[in-house]
Amino acid sequence: MAGSQEERLKAERLRGLDREITCDVPVLLDPLIRAHHRGPGDPTHRRLGPGHWLRASLTPEGPVLLRLAAAGAMVAARAWGPGAEWALDQLPMLLGAADDPSGFEPRPEHEALVQAHRRIGAGLRVGRSERVWEALAPACLEQVVTGTEAFRAFRLLVREFGEPAPGPATDPESAAYGMRVPPPAHVWAKIPSWRFLAAGVEQRRSATLVRAAGRATALERSLELDGQAAGTALRSLPGIGGWTSAEVRQRAHGDADAWSIYDYHVAKHITYALVGEPLDDAACLEILEPYRGHRYRVQLLLTLAGPRKPRRGPRMSLPTHTPYATKGRS
Repeated sequence: MAGSQEERLKAERLRGLDREITCDVPVLLDPLIRAHHRGPGDPTHRRLGPGHWLRASLTPEGPVLLRLAAAGAMVAARAWGPGAEWALDQLPMLLGAADDPSGFEPRPEHEALVQAHRRIGAGLRVGRSERVWEALAPACLEQVVTGTEAFRAFRLLVREFGEPAPGPATDPESAAYGMRVPPPAHVWAKIPSWRFLAAGVEQRRSATLVRAAGRATALERSLELDGQAAGTALRSLPGIGGWTSAEVRQRAHGDADAWSIYDYHVAKHITYALVGEPLDDAACLEILEPYRGHRYRVQLLLTLAGPRKPRRGPRMSLPTHTPYATKGRS
């Protein structure tokens, strides 16, 4: 009897919960979920095809694996794990239900933005994951390094310290096989410094992450604040500046104004697209001022459909001062 009950419970866990959500506009699922995707091999996200994603997350109710498929304005979802109900209830927010694009209008002199908005603007929404720590931990790893290095560190650390995602992620025949849930804050806080170093994360970044882990519960309360107050709360932590704060608010808070200031590339890309010349953050702030309230929306539109600044000179090189630099790069 006990064995049959265990089999029934296992079957229920594997079956998952289903829900369909119909939005006001066609859903652009790829940019919504790609905002949370941390590069090739990210064990927490997997793209199965256009508008079709798997996402592993740690909700207040426990881990969840989500499968999302968009068709027009409808999104079909299946969720596995203890956090399934929470994730399905929260899904409209992840899809941008709280985002209000009213009042945003590209200026005629910014032709690239006008064209980008005409092509994709009607369906573009800024999603809100409502998982602050889940956005902050990888943002700490991404500070002042190349994306390649940061994504590799996140991949290695989540594979080692994250738990297997629920449902079919343990089935070798499933498309979700091998996916993992990102570690909770208390697990990040206990990762030894030498394990961070082995993943290519030097002490400055790991110390910022570990300090922030001690305030993770308090940081979740920033979801109750408006964008400016939430930014102030995040920047109150040592090592968390304007860029990291913006990266978190884009994802967790759905802040359509939180553009990636102080990023190595973003200001140059925005100004090149809008005025034909790559300029610094101060100039970009001035150019974006008429779009206050929607500055991250401008960044998104230009990233998805704007002209790209021509590449000149050498690319940034990977550092060689951490242990992983002597090993093969996966």
